[in-house]
Amino acid sequence: MPKTPDELLAFLSELGIAVKTATHPPLFTVADSQALRGEIPGGHTKNLFLRDKKERYFLLTVEEDAEVDLKTIHQVIGASGRVSFGKPEKLLHYLGVTPGAVTAFGIVNDTENQVTIVLDEALMRHDTINAHPLTNEATTSIGRDDLLRFIKATGHEPLVLKLSA
Repeated sequence: MPKTPDELLAFLSELGIAVKTATHPPLFTVADSQALRGEIPGGHTKNLFLRDKKERYFLLTVEEDAEVDLKTIHQVIGASGRVSFGKPEKLLHYLGVTPGAVTAFGIVNDTENQVTIVLDEALMRHDTINAHPLTNEATTSIGRDDLLRFIKATGHEPLVLKLSA
């Protein structure tokens, strides 16, 4: 069973990572998020769950307004050939979330280490990064270095690459 938002927050607390979480109505798009944001400082994320020809999966986390060229991104992330979006069933299986709630925090559910997480270097210039805590009904703010520490604590080695134009 995938972790719940409360279990995610407990895991972060066990790691000694302090976060702030704001609840809000469900957000499905970046436009929804921008309209209801209020005053949450830091970088806000957009996430792409992708797969390559060899059925390898990638989670790309970029700034909400970043543009990612899906025709060439495979060369940057080391995918085998062009990538396409992963199916919702695989998203739920590996990251424990549904479309509209994709988040870097979902990597906590990839206990088999089947997903490569790639963070955009432009996003990582922010001291604070905001992402959904496994639900699109909240936004959790985490320090950049704490996000990296969290990802490593899940058994993943995050890549920080130039993903956006």
